[in-house]
Amino acid sequence: MSDIRIETFPDKDGWADACANRLSGALSAALSEGDKALFAGAGGSTPSPIYRRLAQADLDWSKVAVTLVDERHVPESSPDSNARLMRETLLTGPAAAARFIPLHHSAVTVDRAAALAAKALQAEGPLDAVLLGMGEDGHICSMFPGSPTLKTLLTTALEPAVFGVPPGRDGMAPPQERISLNIPYLARARRVVLALTGAKKRAMFEAEATGDPAVRPIAALIASGAPLEVLWTE
Repeated sequence: MSDIRIETFPDKDGWADACANRLSGALSAALSEGDKALFAGAGGSTPSPIYRRLAQADLDWSKVAVTLVDERHVPESSPDSNARLMRETLLTGPAAAARFIPLHHSAVTVDRAAALAAKALQAEGPLDAVLLGMGEDGHICSMFPGSPTLKTLLTTALEPAVFGVPPGRDGMAPPQERISLNIPYLARARRVVLALTGAKKRAMFEAEATGDPAVRPIAALIASGAPLEVLWTE
């Protein structure tokens, strides 16, 4: 944890601006070097103000592909869909020109959906910019404590991959099937921004950062050598 600095912002406007600027900077660099860029973002309520700012970035969005770090195995019409959130907040204005690559595919099993997503993403190359959130239980993406797929998702020896995640056992999270990128996908990205808000999440991050990388997602992310930047505001 000693080499992971938590950048603190006095208000949510400055925090959201900084997150969006870091992400747009990584996408801009990718476009200048290879004429294409790949962004992966989180769901939940935390990213919305960041996405709205990022959507206005001065980029050639027609050359940007956008995907998710994880998704619930539900149709986009569901209020639980991360794709729906992204379309409503990021894929608007200038960013509406970006190409969206979903993780969820209807009429197939969660594992088949993960395989289809993996094939589509493989053609795009490594991630250029990643926006992560973290739950109060310390989960990132769909890497939930106690999940039977957790250790697989955290295994750094694997290639970047997409996995189906079953519901938690005995009432544990997640309540429904999910689809998630693994730690190696994040580790090979150009830039990873972890956006945190509130005292509880900061305390959880600090506790999880010193945990066992084999079973603690935050510790695994740090140990993987991912180019991680942690931005926090109350």
